[in-house]
Amino acid sequence: MAVPKRKLSRSRTRRRRAQWLSRTRPAAARCQQCRAPVRPHTVCHSCGAYGGRQVIDVAE
Repeated sequence: MAVPKRKLSRSRTRRRRAQWLSRTRPAAARCQQCRAPVRPHTVCHSCGAYGGRQVIDVAE
């Protein structure tokens, strides 16, 4: 089995791992109140609801 001769630097390791997240599309869900597309576990930007209740006031 091959063994690396030198330790990989942090920048080289992180540069390689930076490609992992770009391969999958971000998940999308629908807001329960206004049916706008939102990221999961995130407050809706259009109506300000999260988990079926009003969390923030959004000026329209």
